[in-house]
Amino acid sequence: MTDTPSARTQRLALLEPLLKHRILILDGAISTMIQRYNLEEKDYRGARFADYASDLKGNNDLLTLTQPEIIRAIHGAYLDAGADIIETNTFNSNSISMADYRMEGLVYELNCEAAKLARSVADEFETKEPSRPRFVAGAIGPTTRSASIVTDVNNPSARNVSFDELADSYAEAALGLLDGGADILLVETQLDTLNCKAALYAVDRLFEQKGIRIPVMISGTIADASGRTLSGQTPEAFWNSVAQSRPLSIGLNCALGVEQLRQYVEEIANVANIHVSSHPNAGLPNVFGEFDHTPEFMAEHIREWALSGFLNIIGGCCGTSPAHIKAIAEAVRDIPPRHMPVIEPKCRLAGNDPLNISSDSIFVNVGERANVTGSAAFKKLILNNDYEKATNVARQQVVRNRNNTY
Repeated sequence: MTDTPSARTQRLALLEPLLKHRILILDGAISTMIQRYNLEEKDYRGARFADYASDLKGNNDLLTLTQPEIIRAIHGAYLDAGADIIETNTFNSNSISMADYRMEGLVYELNCEAAKLARSVADEFETKEPSRPRFVAGAIGPTTRSASIVTDVNNPSARNVSFDELADSYAEAALGLLDGGADILLVETQLDTLNCKAALYAVDRLFEQKGIRIPVMISGTIADASGRTLSGQTPEAFWNSVAQSRPLSIGLNCALGVEQLRQYVEEIANVANIHVSSHPNAGLPNVFGEFDHTPEFMAEHIREWALSGFLNIIGGCCGTSPAHIKAIAEAVRDIPPRHMPVIEPKCRLAGNDPLNISSDSIFVNVGERANVTGSAAFKKLILNNDYEKATNVARQQVVRNRNNTY
């Protein structure tokens, strides 16, 4: 199938029916496969960047430009293993992450070329098997900075990046992926929900500007055994925070292996009225930084997830390989996809924990002065970008509500 806007439209028309018919297979870790090549500095540089001023070893996204045949081979291996969806080699292809290599100016090219490369490999497999579409998911990673995490213990408001800076960085990356032919945008490995919301805002703004919309997948990351993201949210609170973006799927990836991640995928599956995805690690890193879970071990556990009705899309993250994806694909082949539950309509809000308000909820005290429709003074502060004074209004409400609690 030739890659054109109309070809993408035709493929995407098949996506929802496929998701209703069977569990779709996402690919595994690109970085894990790259490590097997034992590349050196000169390999990362290639001819184009032979004299570049910065060290480039470790910049895996750059290999799209300097070693495209390696990335092509990795995509092909995952498709051959049974993947329906392959991710672009763009996890760090944003201006914030690329600043580590002084390569911010390459962001659009990296994303566009990575999408074209992945699409060309997917097209080869579609040509061999025309009845089975293969989708390209443009990978949008979390960046190397957090909009929520305090960077100075003496200044609770200190951050090393702003929402607007993140949104601009994500928009540039998403534009390259869209122009390169990605079928889906995958906002993944989201440790900080505010970063995730910046990405979703940027993508939505881009869709409006371009007059086109493609599906968006969202995948958060549980940081540790606490069962929360790095910015402190439970899986349900994370879902409540991003549900308004109307994504194709919501899920969790990275950080944990199949044993540890199971309960959190179940939590998402029980509360989300959209498709659920997951791509867990091949266990937790051992003392050598390697991942011990075998393809057979992961496949056995993921089959149980599927039988429990958790999954619509499944793949692998750190430590997984084509062998893992092949085993997983075979394990879930005969299991129907998760049926989306009927979720009771509620006002669903979130801080670190979900706040779901329904007709039988007890009294909920809301600080109405911190509301642009309820306070002309507060609205004026917001319109004038006077956020410090607006925050003081909110602080006053917290104190007032606390003092009036019986």
